Amino acid sequence: MNQSDFLNSVLPFKNKVFRLAKRLLVSSEEAEDATQELYFKLWKNKEKLSEYKNVEAFAMTMTKNYCYDRLKSKQASNLTLVHSNYKENDTALEKKLEYQDSVSQVHRLIEKLPEQQKLVIQLRDIEQYDYEEIGKMLDLKPTAVRVALSRARKTIREELIKQHNYGII
Repeated sequence: MNQSDFLNSVLPFKNKVFRLAKRLLVSSEEAEDATQELYFKLWKNKEKLSEYKNVEAFAMTMTKNYCYDRLKSKQASNLTLVHSNYKENDTALEKKLEYQDSVSQVHRLIEKLPEQQKLVIQLRDIEQYDYEEIGKMLDLKPTAVRVALSRARKTIREELIKQHNYGII
């Protein structure tokens, strides 16, 4: 596999890899490092890529595993929470602040979810993978993916309703 074939097969999902890494590692810098490390590993093993049916799913699984290893390492103790992904330009300041607050609340609620639910909601609702692909990435049956996603959404919905009804933050 030459360089151009490699780039054509792995570059289309670079942003998805980064977003998954950012969801798990939280820090943009750490996510960039994870993305770079993943692409380096893929390049080193470029001859074996043709053996995989879905290179994107393989890369996402590698990203998940790398991020878990990274979080377990001692260097992970200095990761900080920074979310600046969501910005809108054409809204009034009050609405903008309201949206930012809602997005922040959802991010905090997602972070409180169990790891499996956190990954499933990231891969399904943000990355738009289908249930079978998520199942392959996380080594789960599609039914288990649906159940985890349903539980994650229900937990987030209930917490948001509770916060809006009682003003608890």
